[in-house]
Amino acid sequence: MPSDPLLLERMREHAAKIFQAALDAVEPGAALSRACRYEDPVWRVGDEEYDLTEVEKIVVVGAGKACAPMAVAIERMLGARITDGLVNVKYGHTDTLARIRLVEAGHPVPDENGRKGAEEILNIVRDCGDRDLIICLISGGGSALLPLPAQNMSLSDKQRTIEVLMACGATIHEINAIRKHTSAIKGGRLAEAAHPARLVTLILSDVVGDDLDVIASGPTVGDSSSFSDCLAVVQRYGIRDRLPSAVWVHLTEGAAGRRKETPTVDEDLFRNTHNLLIGTNMDALLAASRASEELGYRTLILSSMVEGETRHVAAVHAAIACEIRKSGHPISAPACILSGGETTVTLTGKGRGGRNQEFSLAAAIGIAGIRNVVTASVGTDGTDGPTDAAGAIADSETVERACHLGLSALDHLTDNNAYPYFETLGDLWITGPTRTNVMDLRIVLVG
Repeated sequence: MPSDPLLLERMREHAAKIFQAALDAVEPGAALSRACRYEDPVWRVGDEEYDLTEVEKIVVVGAGKACAPMAVAIERMLGARITDGLVNVKYGHTDTLARIRLVEAGHPVPDENGRKGAEEILNIVRDCGDRDLIICLISGGGSALLPLPAQNMSLSDKQRTIEVLMACGATIHEINAIRKHTSAIKGGRLAEAAHPARLVTLILSDVVGDDLDVIASGPTVGDSSSFSDCLAVVQRYGIRDRLPSAVWVHLTEGAAGRRKETPTVDEDLFRNTHNLLIGTNMDALLAASRASEELGYRTLILSSMVEGETRHVAAVHAAIACEIRKSGHPISAPACILSGGETTVTLTGKGRGGRNQEFSLAAAIGIAGIRNVVTASVGTDGTDGPTDAAGAIADSETVERACHLGLSALDHLTDNNAYPYFETLGDLWITGPTRTNVMDLRIVLVG
């Protein structure tokens, strides 16, 4: 029996509502306001309290795609108490501020604007003393937006290194280990520069497991990785010959003990540092779950920690949809399956797309002909790879509909070319900058 076109259209609308509910739950300004409260003269941050009568100056620094609304929220909260501030954000991810300066910079490949902003951030915090308070705002994208190369390295060396790591299929944890060890500001080095000032970091997580030392490469967090771990990543993916020589020399000298390691969590400099998560992928998934249940779906959250090759992850999600349709397990229809995390794409083709678009294309193949199924994969930051799309949506009839237009799903998947496939179908998911970032959200609806 074929799918019901009216039902599929309604389910697509439901997917959009579910995703919007997830986004609303992790809006950075609201998340920051829930985590912090100012009742003059006390500023409460989670379970910590700061008597601002004991503080001479307050400065705000940071980096990330979601940091503009975070900066707006902290300005509204502390107002004229803020002495100075500078935050690096992605191009177009801005807002109107009175006391905190925003520097627009390159992401995912860092640029000179980001380098200059990172250098000025270091200068700002180095000028602080033990009676000062530094507020650091961190969100996804912070790694690329704080590109201050370590000694004897150029910005172009950093740019090339990130391009190689992103193309080889390395995980964000692996990429950030190398970012930290080729940086003068990440991997706890911002906290090192800020010492002995008091330092509070408010963090919106975009990494699997919410590891604080991985989010934005942990500029204010003790580092759990080492130079030896970096060499292991290079060996694992066979990328030695593709890395700039300055980077390879730096990593090998570090592993041999001839470069200073990143500071570890037990060092004294972190005694005055407080790091607080204010929003996560699970927060988004829980809100999406509530929205889907209100729409009448039985809902199951698989995990907020899904990693792995995108097309393999998509095949598993499609198989779950098929099982629901066939046997009613693990839940019966109408069903909503949700997952979050961040998958990877190993580039073998020359096409255009991103991991969310590739997920939707692989899932479309898996659910082809399975009655009344809709699947979507969307980046909560509004960006999927080097495209203007956040992801894509597909349903039971996507592959057949595309065939009528002369499009082969398998050919496009093989060439990593999901963008033109979904563009032709009108099924790209385009949000523009959402100004938040808690990784990806995947939605599978079985009607």
